[in-house]
Amino acid sequence: MVDVVAAHFSVKKGAIILTFGLTLALRPVGALLFGALADRYGRRKPLMVVVLYFSIIELLSGFSPNYPAFLVLRALYGIGMGGFWGVGASLTMEASPKRWRGLFSGILQAGYPFGYLLAAVAARLILPHWGWRPMFWCGLFPAAVTIYLAYKAPEPIAWKQHRSPNLPALFHGIWIYRKDFAYLLVTLTFMVCLSHGTQDLYPDFLKEIHNFAPGAIAYLAMLYNVGGILGSAGGGYVSERLGRRKSIMAALALCLVVMPLWSFGRGLFVLGAAAFFMQVGVQGAWGVMPAHLNELSPDAVRSLFSGLLYQLGVLFASPTNTIEYRLKDSLGYSWALFSFEGFTIAALICLFLLGPEKKGRSFVRQAGCHEGIPIEVRSPLVGNLTGLVKIC
Repeated sequence: MVDVVAAHFSVKKGAIILTFGLTLALRPVGALLFGALADRYGRRKPLMVVVLYFSIIELLSGFSPNYPAFLVLRALYGIGMGGFWGVGASLTMEASPKRWRGLFSGILQAGYPFGYLLAAVAARLILPHWGWRPMFWCGLFPAAVTIYLAYKAPEPIAWKQHRSPNLPALFHGIWIYRKDFAYLLVTLTFMVCLSHGTQDLYPDFLKEIHNFAPGAIAYLAMLYNVGGILGSAGGGYVSERLGRRKSIMAALALCLVVMPLWSFGRGLFVLGAAAFFMQVGVQGAWGVMPAHLNELSPDAVRSLFSGLLYQLGVLFASPTNTIEYRLKDSLGYSWALFSFEGFTIAALICLFLLGPEKKGRSFVRQAGCHEGIPIEVRSPLVGNLTGLVKIC
């Protein structure tokens, strides 16, 4: 699709790839805005508003008259997408039974490869017959379903119990846990480098290096996104038994094993199998993240804390596609993907090996808990803190 849109607007392919980075870069704005609203006023209404917002922008993107308009709309779309993850993840995790939190985490995150799968199907069925514009309209139905489900869902008890009294208190809550925030930000940055670095340019890699036809690439994309769906749900489920960090590191180890074939393999069968298992590993790690990140987030700022972390990670990782695309000029496409993602996976294994975990943490305050009692508490990374906390 990159080639088609670039040809339509008479710009270079790199100009369309730039819109990917701009979309990613604007997402923290949405996380900040909608995350704060969700922690202060509830999960449901901000979620419905943000889905409606980015659906309208997506619709307008399909009517873009020229490249500058397309660029601006993709930037505005990033704001909406930035607000979605934190609000949706906190609502899902707070509403999930504790013993099934990992599985629900994986199912939630499986929506990401499922969206890629639908995009691949659309690229095969819609793009050749109706052009690129309807590709931006395909997501309107799933968005409408999401709005309906959010409308019917009750507000989580956890939010009602820990609701922040005002907006300044939300940002103070993040400041208290700033060292935890910094560690998780580095981790999320590398996690986004992993996902986007193994997905966004891979179809272009298959076309440019292996000369695969668009139809073959579309079917390959469908195949490896099925692997992503299975990996995400499976990784989340396994994390209930193995633990969050160990499950993520096991998934990353799978990525390392298949990476040589993923980068240097030859033939449709070998590359298809390697891409399938690569996304099992990538999304297997990501399937644990909604539960892991929400368990590490402070109660009163869960939506803002987790959403802002995720989207700032997206911001700092936004040059990933540009870096990989430029590395291919000096290293070759295969070595560019292999070296960048190899370094990313090695860094992630070290980060999770040394990081904290709060698997199974309860989000709901139990009977007998009291607020506002001064006590010294210990953060996983910050150390000792003194403040007003609940005691059970």
